Amino acid sequence: MSDSDATLTGEVLRYTAFSTDPGGGNPAGVVLDASGLTDDAMLAIAAGLGYSESAFLTAAPESAGEPGRAFTIRYFSPKAEVPFCGHATVATALALAERIGAGDLVFETRAGTVPVTVAATESGDLRATLTSVEPHVEDVAAADLTEALAALDWPAADLDPALPPRIAYGGARHLVIGAATRARLADLSYDFARLEALMHRLELTTVQLVWRESADVFHVRDPFPVGGVVEDPATGAAAAAFGAYARELGLVPAESTLTLHQGADMGRPGVLTVQLRPGDARVRVSGAGAPIPD
Repeated sequence: MSDSDATLTGEVLRYTAFSTDPGGGNPAGVVLDASGLTDDAMLAIAAGLGYSESAFLTAAPESAGEPGRAFTIRYFSPKAEVPFCGHATVATALALAERIGAGDLVFETRAGTVPVTVAATESGDLRATLTSVEPHVEDVAAADLTEALAALDWPAADLDPALPPRIAYGGARHLVIGAATRARLADLSYDFARLEALMHRLELTTVQLVWRESADVFHVRDPFPVGGVVEDPATGAAAAAFGAYARELGLVPAESTLTLHQGADMGRPGVLTVQLRPGDARVRVSGAGAPIPD
């Protein structure tokens, strides 16, 4: 991407989410004022950056939240716009907090309203917590699961029967598939075009592959061919969907804090925290972040 691509709106920022190491987590482009950009221009910026998603902000009506802290946000992968992206939300919230201060933010997304709170940790790092739109979980047709496994080249015997496949939504749709072993999860080499075609048909954003280490610790990977990348390093939207999945299937207590490790197999380790609260269907996903040096 040339510098001229961003002149209508100013600087294109680069942040990683779900890691304090710029070399870990999931990188995102962030444009804090996209008011002068067309859809084609935003897509071109996202494609030029090559990250799984980039976020583009415009000011929201004051009625949406505290003046100066409410925004409309859109997300673009290198191939297309997506309705919601968790890691780009976290990256954007941290970029804003460094400029206007920590506190509460409101993001109006295509999927709905997403509140975000940014607070400083004891170590002085900033941490963002997003609250998902109301999630839901649905069955996946047997034929569609068979096709997904064929595209992944995963035998059905390699699945964890305690983590039954489902489609889960927390702002975007994700097919959740449980791996029986960490080795199965680590061995990911799939048919890009075949999985992409299935995902388009089912309107999936990622396929979330999960291995359960303990009662509240999971390792996940997210193929993302519909976004034009092989794999997403840390997927906040899928983490929200997974929280809803784990709760609905009774895999965890109604009040839980789950730790999701993602990106280690790509050399970009990150940590996502998922919080479930009794009586509140929404899922909270939190993580740290860091600017990526030029």
